[in-house]
Amino acid sequence: MALETRVYQKENNINLAKLLKESVTAIYSSRFLARQLATRDIKAQYRQSYLGVFWAFVMPLATAFVWIFLNNSGTVQLTDTGIPYPLYAFSGTLLWSILTDSIDSPTASTNGARSILSKINFPKEALIISGIYKLLFTTSIKILLLLVFVFIYGVGFHWSLLLFPLAILGAIIIGTTIGLFLTPIGILYTDIGRIVKFGMQFVMYVTPVVYAIPKEGIMKTLMELNPLTPVILTGRDLIVGHTPEHLGYFLLVLGCCIPLGILSLLFYKISIPIIVERLSA
Repeated sequence: MALETRVYQKENNINLAKLLKESVTAIYSSRFLARQLATRDIKAQYRQSYLGVFWAFVMPLATAFVWIFLNNSGTVQLTDTGIPYPLYAFSGTLLWSILTDSIDSPTASTNGARSILSKINFPKEALIISGIYKLLFTTSIKILLLLVFVFIYGVGFHWSLLLFPLAILGAIIIGTTIGLFLTPIGILYTDIGRIVKFGMQFVMYVTPVVYAIPKEGIMKTLMELNPLTPVILTGRDLIVGHTPEHLGYFLLVLGCCIPLGILSLLFYKISIPIIVERLSA
């Protein structure tokens, strides 16, 4: 009797729908672990710090103070911003720091868990959620400080303030999407994180963070095309009670980031186990 021969081949097709379902399930099931990791990291970060949470906003405030000094001293001549310049600078630098922290958050959280990635089997999505928890903690402090500046400079309460958290949430989604795409490469090559931070310093100057969009010239074109511009402008307009002029562009960028965010999450899920295996080899 002839023997039947069967050849088994490894399945190479990737079911994206199945991966997405697994990621969403992992995010929900690991929410408690993510909260524990975030609490541990926040306590460790500020336990031995005399100034504590002050470090959460010292850099954006320092940047704003520098530009306020340059503007008031006449060293730099800036165009009219439509609101008191200190409030313009403070709001811009604080919003920019929230955006850059969102970009850095996935890489920082994953890098911080290197010691346990290859030793303990747990949903890696917990690291992303943990980073978002920490981000929400520092962001809430910055928002409270920003509200103080709003009342100090006489803007006061207005109904658009109620929509301001939505603009912040949009900034976090946009930043986290960018960060998730960069995380796998950043885990393999630490230079990537340094390059991104260095590059964001230049990107800030083609974003209306500390000065308004010029009325003409190449800088005007660059700032208007910059997809991060509507994030800063929409957040600032809502906090000071202006009608958001770039709301349509902001919603377009946010709408593009939702499918890109799903793709970045799948990219993270597929690549991190491979990278962990490579690092532990």
